[in-house]
Amino acid sequence: MLDTVAKNLGISFPHMYPALLAMHSLVRWLVLTSLLLSLIRAYAGWLHKKRFSHVDHILRHWTATFTHIQLVLGLTLYTISPFVDYFIHHFPEAVHLREVRFFGMEHSLMMFIAVTLVTIGSMKAKRAKEDSKKFKLMAIWFSVALLIIFLSIPWQFSPFTRRPYFRPF
Repeated sequence: MLDTVAKNLGISFPHMYPALLAMHSLVRWLVLTSLLLSLIRAYAGWLHKKRFSHVDHILRHWTATFTHIQLVLGLTLYTISPFVDYFIHHFPEAVHLREVRFFGMEHSLMMFIAVTLVTIGSMKAKRAKEDSKKFKLMAIWFSVALLIIFLSIPWQFSPFTRRPYFRPF
């Protein structure tokens, strides 16, 4: 579908675009997995009044790290994406094209917000004094971020736009 839309708009892809897109797709799974594991530990720790362990610190740290790596890949893709270029240079027309608008505006804005929430949640949890407060902060901030991420990923079942679960390199 991506090729069809691009062909209809007269868009061509930069040489490194497919490889970056594949990496961005792969790192998505690291972000989602680390967020889910962090949330499981955060809710269990918060609700069962557990000690915030070294494993919890490592998970919090790597969740934020994977999220930031994904942000860098996403920003790089944003700067070279023919869809974004088309969106910027043909805004009045492009804003009415679902695929182009999704990647030019919706996906990138929502993901930037989600990365910001993960970053704030990670920093607040790291600085909190009490273990229950660390777990609570992670649980709340990471939950909202995960919800935004889940809604903003172009899943195969998404009503906004569809992409494969895994992209080949």
